[in-house]
Amino acid sequence: MHDFAKVLYLLATALFIFGIKQLSKVSTARRGNATAGLGMLLAIVTTLIAPGEGDQVIHLSWPLIVAGILIGGVLGTWMARRVAMTGMPEMVALFNGFGGLASLLVALAVFWGDYLAAGDLAAAPSAEAEGLGLTGPVVWSAAVILSILVGGVTLTGSLVAMAKLMGKVGDKLLPARHLITLGLLAAAVLFGWLGGWAAAGGWAAFALILLTIVSFALGVHLVLPIGGADMPVVISLLNSYSGIAASMAGFVIGNSLLIVAGALVGASGLILTDQMCKGMNRTLLHVLVGGFGGDSVSEDARDYSNIRSYSPEDAAADLQLADKVIIVPGYGMAVSQAQHVVKELGDLLMARGCEVKYAIHSVAGRMPGHMNVLLAEADVPHDLLFPTEEINGDFKSADVAVVVGANDVVNPAAIEDPNSKIAGMPILHVHEARTVHMIKRSLSPGYAGIKNPLFERDNCFMCFGDGKEFLQGVVDELKNA
Repeated sequence: MHDFAKVLYLLATALFIFGIKQLSKVSTARRGNATAGLGMLLAIVTTLIAPGEGDQVIHLSWPLIVAGILIGGVLGTWMARRVAMTGMPEMVALFNGFGGLASLLVALAVFWGDYLAAGDLAAAPSAEAEGLGLTGPVVWSAAVILSILVGGVTLTGSLVAMAKLMGKVGDKLLPARHLITLGLLAAAVLFGWLGGWAAAGGWAAFALILLTIVSFALGVHLVLPIGGADMPVVISLLNSYSGIAASMAGFVIGNSLLIVAGALVGASGLILTDQMCKGMNRTLLHVLVGGFGGDSVSEDARDYSNIRSYSPEDAAADLQLADKVIIVPGYGMAVSQAQHVVKELGDLLMARGCEVKYAIHSVAGRMPGHMNVLLAEADVPHDLLFPTEEINGDFKSADVAVVVGANDVVNPAAIEDPNSKIAGMPILHVHEARTVHMIKRSLSPGYAGIKNPLFERDNCFMCFGDGKEFLQGVVDELKNA
């Protein structure tokens, strides 16, 4: 039975890999999600029917397992149905935190159940029993420490990120915060060394409790100063942390599948984090220590002249004569839940013979892929969605660029002002279109807290109001034209 379980684990691993591969493209993303989900189901079932053999047998408590499945299933279904698309970034952050918590609890539970009960580290379970060729005590002890440290940082860091996304917590720059970070890291190393190698019995347990507390504090301290503009990077990084913690937990319990699955999540999260940083022309170090996009707003952020505004009737008149339109979604589209009326506008224009494309910036919104998710919910064809590098050359030939609630990602200061806070950041070149419809509630700055000179351009018309309501007015005018 044990060999058969290994075969099933290998099959589950293959499904994870194929699922992640399919998630890399919009056209196959849904299929990839289902593929990876099937792999996880297979992994869970295999673990339940073959929980180990010999000294590695895990005695399952079926009442607790059934209760956990029922509670988790009910909560998951309720959250999936209740949480709006605007709340999806917060939900992703929460899930990352839960992943870190699960790994932390696994490490502590195994430590208490096997290490302390045995009274000797040499008696602790090792990954060597699973055929991984790893020396048991040293690797196992290091895995416990890392599971607790990374899992704790992921939990509290994700909760702070969720609170910041909800607007419940602002950006806090503590004095000497870098020294505090170094102090917390030094404390983590000390308590990890005591709990894993230097101490024994109750003192080892006490050291790991202190390590858990330090990891919680470190997670809060690291995420608290990071600004709102960097939230997509933070979320993808925390996702990577959750995978690393899960992989370490796999070493703790000697489960090869958990090691591989966690490594896949960790690696894919790091790759995504790198892509997010490139999308903002920032290094990961700058994100973690810079506090970009915080509460600070430049003095001229609301100081505009030559502002011209449009009504839905004016916007509809431009669109009625347009042959090529590029729609640029931003977080304002998510806030107003305008994705469906955006789809309706696009369909209406295409029915009139107009060429319509959607320009997607990698960091638009509050999480990686936020705009793609919203437009997919509205059934916008994936072949009409284009990333920054593919769509920028089309703006010069576009009659109208319709910007729905985006700001920093279309700010020409990034390429025109070398002293700008966002200098060098890749942007969508909407300013090159013949006419720009800038749909925003007000002239307020984006997360970077700086002025957007696009608003003052002769080809830009401010369309003030709720995105959904304004676009619905435009659609109604086009239908009646």
